[in-house]
Amino acid sequence: MANQMTEMLKGTLEGIVLSILAERPAYGYEITARLREEGFVDLVEGTVYALLVRIEQRGFVDVAKVPSEKGPPRKVYSLNNRGEAQREEFWRTWTFLAARIDRLRTPHSDRRED
Repeated sequence: MANQMTEMLKGTLEGIVLSILAERPAYGYEITARLREEGFVDLVEGTVYALLVRIEQRGFVDVAKVPSEKGPPRKVYSLNNRGEAQREEFWRTWTFLAARIDRLRTPHSDRRED
């Protein structure tokens, strides 16, 4: 079951992280902590950092280096217009897919005619 969760999360993590950043700018550890608070307890921190590199390369976020009390400056990610458009597209796609998957989950004979 954990493997299936990992595979499904791979396809949705970008949209989830973009949604977290839509709330407020954050750095990698904050994003990972938020995901864990939401129940993604097995999420490896490196997965989030790799995703942040990808969304930065794709131009979905702006990055600012902010001084840290401990160690080197932190990279704080904020959603930009391009990232917001990508986030909106993710949720449109998610809504479409979730509705169709839910229909397939329910046996045809149990469905009411719409």
